[in-house]
Amino acid sequence: MQADNGTIEVPADPQRVATIGNTTLPFIDLGGEPIGVTEESATNVARLPEDQQATYASAKILATSADEVDLEELATLKPDLILVQIPDAEFEAIEKQLELIAPTVFFGLDAEWKALADGIADAGNVADALSQQKKEFGDKVAKIQETYGEVIDGTSFVDISRGDFNDPGTFYIADIGCSEIARDEVGLDLPEAAEGADPLAYESLSFEQIGELSKYEVITYPVDAEGQPTEPFVPVVESNTWKALDAVKSGRALGVFCPGNNSYGAAIRYLDSLDSALATLPAEE
Repeated sequence: MQADNGTIEVPADPQRVATIGNTTLPFIDLGGEPIGVTEESATNVARLPEDQQATYASAKILATSADEVDLEELATLKPDLILVQIPDAEFEAIEKQLELIAPTVFFGLDAEWKALADGIADAGNVADALSQQKKEFGDKVAKIQETYGEVIDGTSFVDISRGDFNDPGTFYIADIGCSEIARDEVGLDLPEAAEGADPLAYESLSFEQIGELSKYEVITYPVDAEGQPTEPFVPVVESNTWKALDAVKSGRALGVFCPGNNSYGAAIRYLDSLDSALATLPAEE
């Protein structure tokens, strides 16, 4: 198969797959059962369905990050395929050693999530699962577009968020991540950075700027799988400026669960949450 590290000969039916970097969760999402992985954050793991959490827990943790992988320990696992997505420089530092252990398929960080899913499915022999997910994803997008067509066509949205990394009293407009799916796939009118500019999400905004969100008709914000505001976002919803927004007072601030946007399964779960949230919008008077 063709990968970012060249044309790679891979097993037709690999049985012992190791995943390094961003390939772990997409491979598990497709039903793969890696024997060794680099560690995922506790937050990422907690957002997985229970069966996928169990699959992740059954794998050997090779390191907290790709540049710390114990290559001797990896070799003892006797993988027949290694899937990697990490920064180019980190891969180049271990490329030769990995290739001595097993066929290694590398994806650069610029690989879009759909292309990454295609590549992982081809290499890991899980293409059937991918085909099913693609169909389900397409069906859900079409259902949302059909059900909420008028809302999608005539409503301005903004997706905002806040993470553990944000300074106190700040938030950001989320134009990357799950909001990309809402904007680019579903067609919601969501703000995005100008071409060539840094994402809007890279700019921290102060709580004093929450009032500027009043120019949007609907606001979406992050909630957990139970529908509660994510812990980092709680200070936003507790602020008086947030409570004073017309969208909040009129039921047009919608909590949406984003389990990630690095695989079809995660995107499907996001679409389910978005569908449920849009269903709660009050009817136009």
